[in-house]
Amino acid sequence: MRRFVPVLALLLFAALVTFLLSCSSSSKSMPMATVQVSLSDPATCSAPQGQLSHVYVTVTDVRIHQSASASDTDSGWVDLAPSLAGSPVQVDLLGAATQCFLKTLGSSEIQPGTYQQIRILLADNGATVSGNQCGSAANCVVLAGDPLNPRPLQLSSESKTGIKIPPGQIAGGKFVVAAGESKDLDLDFNACSSIVREGNGTFRLKPVLHAGEVTQQAAISGTVIDVGTQAPIVGGNTVVALEQNDGKGVDRVVMETVADANGAFSFCPVASGTYDIVVAAINGAGVAYAATVITGVQSSAALGKVPLTAALAPASIMGTITTSTGGAGTSADLTLSALQSIMGNGGNLLVTVPLAAQSASTATLMTAPGMSCPANTDCVSYTLSVPAANPSVGAFSSSGNQLPAPPTTGTVNYTLDAAAFVPGSAGQTDCSPSDLQTSQNSSSTPLAVTPGASVTAATLAFTGCN
Repeated sequence: MRRFVPVLALLLFAALVTFLLSCSSSSKSMPMATVQVSLSDPATCSAPQGQLSHVYVTVTDVRIHQSASASDTDSGWVDLAPSLAGSPVQVDLLGAATQCFLKTLGSSEIQPGTYQQIRILLADNGATVSGNQCGSAANCVVLAGDPLNPRPLQLSSESKTGIKIPPGQIAGGKFVVAAGESKDLDLDFNACSSIVREGNGTFRLKPVLHAGEVTQQAAISGTVIDVGTQAPIVGGNTVVALEQNDGKGVDRVVMETVADANGAFSFCPVASGTYDIVVAAINGAGVAYAATVITGVQSSAALGKVPLTAALAPASIMGTITTSTGGAGTSADLTLSALQSIMGNGGNLLVTVPLAAQSASTATLMTAPGMSCPANTDCVSYTLSVPAANPSVGAFSSSGNQLPAPPTTGTVNYTLDAAAFVPGSAGQTDCSPSDLQTSQNSSSTPLAVTPGASVTAATLAFTGCN
């Protein structure tokens, strides 16, 4: 009987070892996932609407991590485009897309799992680039009025640590791949919101990117028309924004584009999800159109005709933004948005109204020292041209054409929203808080606008800035 106990223990131990080895073998044999990563940018600032004809960036790597808080030196980063290490790719962000994408950057096998952070790395301007379109720099902008003189695009830390794409800028907050799956990951680089022209005439990159799982068939398209003539808007410019609620009651721009001369627009590729389409326009005679908002649009939706209502001359909102450490002035990069209120499924929602006259969805600014700045601040002045009308709103209709309600009459109110970022950083927020809003004018009454008139908004004063 004494011999039986050791023998039984030995058998149990052998069974446990066999089980563990089996589990280990099973884990090691789990199929990998395959990810192909591409770059897109349906831009609004390219000529003739904008001042730029090309924005060239040279991509040296794309990495992904399961942790949203991982630093660039942490372990666990996975290379999604290993071929770029030996052959960096220069991409024109304002170039023509092929099958939705500007460029396929590479593919790689990765462990199945949930990933919450992506980083895209750019070449230092001193790097050697095959077929360089920028002359001596690896990254540059080309002005429409000066096509033979590329201007170097100054980078922050992108060449060393990478441009960070956190969960808030990834569709659904994460990128999930299962064993044996093959997925396409798109990086949407909003060049028009990423270029800062500094006071000395140089250009600097303040990167704005979004990412998400896509298919090449996932597109949102439509045709913008004048509701009165039932024809495309003649001349001018029509800006279309693809927006999503940030969870705090504000629709933020995910992608933006311009309609062509026939009123047609398309977003492609589009990550899976639900969006709001917001359109604003100004025609060749200077007549502004009320923003049209179509809510609840799914990826791969065809909107048919999207009507806009003429609203006479645009209004101008002027103002000043200041930045300070609390005791002294300091500069900051800024993104400024004009918001209007609509009733959404969850109640009141502020949508971003595209700035058609500026051929952008939002304005990109930078504060600097100046004689006109309040004491102990840096500052910047702005003027936004906006529709002097309330928005036309309707839920998405799958019938082929959209039928939003006409703009409501009465007072037209706006809210201005500014976000601050550390200059020379890869999108790192600045100041405390880093986002400010005002719905009042300089007289502390509602920020209301009228056609052809100007109004001055209350100053947006950032403090606690670096």
